[in-house]
Amino acid sequence: MKSILIVNDDGVHSPGIKAAAEAVKPLGKITIVAPAVQQSGVGRSMSLFRPVGISRVGVNEYAIDGTPVDAVVVGIYGVLREKPDLIISGINIGGNISCEVTTSGTVCAALEGASQGINSISISLHVKSNTVEQIHSEIDFSPAKDILRKVARRVIEDGLPDGVDLLNINVPEGAGRKVKFTRLAERMYTTRVQERFDPRGRKYFWIDGDAIYDAEEGTDVHAVRIENCISITPLKMDFTSHEAIKEAKKLEKLLNRQLPL
Repeated sequence: MKSILIVNDDGVHSPGIKAAAEAVKPLGKITIVAPAVQQSGVGRSMSLFRPVGISRVGVNEYAIDGTPVDAVVVGIYGVLREKPDLIISGINIGGNISCEVTTSGTVCAALEGASQGINSISISLHVKSNTVEQIHSEIDFSPAKDILRKVARRVIEDGLPDGVDLLNINVPEGAGRKVKFTRLAERMYTTRVQERFDPRGRKYFWIDGDAIYDAEEGTDVHAVRIENCISITPLKMDFTSHEAIKEAKKLEKLLNRQLPL
C-alpha cells in the first residue's frame, strides 16, 4: 500500500486537511502531521533552535508545535521513519498564487517534501467567504477534492514530469472542472502597512494589502480570478537565472581581476 503524508499551514484541525485526507483515502495509507495552530505566511521556516513538540490527536494524526516545514521533516523522520510515496500540503483555505508562493507555508511545505526527494503537491482553495465563521460553515471542498484525487493518482502511478519538483494547485471556490496549466504571476496582493496605536499609546504596524484580480493570460492569477479555472503550476526548486549566467561570467572576470566596474 502506498504511503501518503498530509500536512498544511492552517492547523491540524482545519477542515481543509480533513478534506484532503478524504480525497486521497482510496489511494493509500494516510498519515496527517500538521501544526497545532495557524501557521500561514511562515514560508520555509524551520525550527532549528528549539524542540518541536508532538501529540496524537487521532488515528495516524498528529499535531506539532512547529511550522509546516517542521511537519514535513517530523512526519518523515519522526513519525513514519521512512519516506512516503507522496506528500500533500493542503487543502489550504485561501489561494496561493503568483511569485508570492515563497511566503506560503502550504507551498513551502511541499517544497520541503520535494527537497527530500519525494513527489509533492500543494493545493489551495480560493475562497470567496470573508469571515472565519463563513469559511468553516459554508465552504465547499468538492472541486478541490476531485482534482486532488485525480492528480494524486497520476503522480503516484507515473511520478512527476521531467524537470518538475512539485505541483501547485489552486481551485476557485465553485469552479467547474476546467483545468489550465499555468505560470506564476508577478504578484497576488499589493503591499500596505497600516500604522496604529495600542491602548497605551504604543505604535504598531499591521501588514496587509489588496488582492490583485488580474494578470497576464497564462498566469495562475488570471486562470483563477478571471477565468474561474483550476490552475496547476509546475514548480522547480532551482531559483537560478540560467539565462543570466553567460552575462554574469563577464562580471565574474572583472571581479576576479579586481578591476573597477
